[in-house]
Amino acid sequence: MSNPFEGLASPKKMKRSDQIVESVKRWVVVQDIQPGYRLPNEKALMELFECSKGTVREALKSLEVQGLVTLKTGPNGGAILAQVPFSLASQLLRNYLHFQNPTGPDIYRLRKLVEPELAALVVEDLTEEDLDKLEALTEQCALPPKNLDERLAQRIAELDFHSVLAERCKDPLLAFIGQFLNDLIKDLVIYKKVQLPEQQDFSRDNLHYHRELIKAFRAKDTAKVHQLMSEHMASAERFNIELEGQLSKGFLSATEL
Repeated sequence: MSNPFEGLASPKKMKRSDQIVESVKRWVVVQDIQPGYRLPNEKALMELFECSKGTVREALKSLEVQGLVTLKTGPNGGAILAQVPFSLASQLLRNYLHFQNPTGPDIYRLRKLVEPELAALVVEDLTEEDLDKLEALTEQCALPPKNLDERLAQRIAELDFHSVLAERCKDPLLAFIGQFLNDLIKDLVIYKKVQLPEQQDFSRDNLHYHRELIKAFRAKDTAKVHQLMSEHMASAERFNIELEGQLSKGFLSATEL
């Protein structure tokens, strides 16, 4: 059989199974192969790559762990190309960043660039259902929280507002980065900072900007949306810098006890 992976070999210094993995990835990109396509069976892959069954299985397992294929057993089984789910990609990258110790201000430095562009891009794509969802998430934060659980739920709702926009964004990079930053804030910011006294000014600003953004979305005013989201992110960054300072003071006080 002809070799569809011809000319896509990886550097010889790589382990043989890793070479197969990289060749498959290159093949998918070069040939624009879509999810659902079935890879050649184990025997065929052994012949194509001139390697053992164990090496092929190791490569297929690696592709499965990375979310690029699903493996099915039985007569009609084999390796089927799959679209890597956002949740897996996000989790792996967040796991890496857990040990890089990004702060709230670090995240907002990037968020200031991403969110205004993302919001402006989705103006024409938001449905009435999307706008109703944005309103419900916004009004969930209208009343002062009665306890810690309600505070946490409101912080999550504020981020879910932005997640709705990311889900509607047709630019795959902006959509991924927007959603990823929301998840990162949930991981590294909210669960730390929710223990501090309620930041009423921060909550009030978020409520104001979300309400104004909904008005601009309904009016399909792209320039206004971009302006409001830029102001919103700048405001949120200022509050996060203040919160980071409070956290640092709290940490220093605890270490001095």
